[in-house]
Amino acid sequence: MIAYCGLACSDCPTFLATKNDDDVARQKTADLYAEKFGLDLKPENINCDGCKSEGGKLIGYCQSCDIRQCCREKGLENCAHCKDQPCEKLTQFHAFSTDAKASFEALKIETG
Repeated sequence: MIAYCGLACSDCPTFLATKNDDDVARQKTADLYAEKFGLDLKPENINCDGCKSEGGKLIGYCQSCDIRQCCREKGLENCAHCKDQPCEKLTQFHAFSTDAKASFEALKIETG
């Protein structure tokens, strides 16, 4: 599953911990996010079914993600299909997540 921004949900430790209902992975992910991003998440907050899920669980950031909201409002599969890309929201997120940027660039090639 590729998120609207290009992030590969299927590679995300939060998504994987949720999919596998793995409490050890939830703890490791909470520790990783604390170390890497300075986030204070409890293992029980590490739950996400992917940003494209309908009515599924979303981790805090994905619930309020401007990119997700924009694509859903425009009815787009992802930002690679948007005539306005790359927008400021996407550019800022890709500066934060180089993995998402690399995946997004590959999507752009696919969508031509």
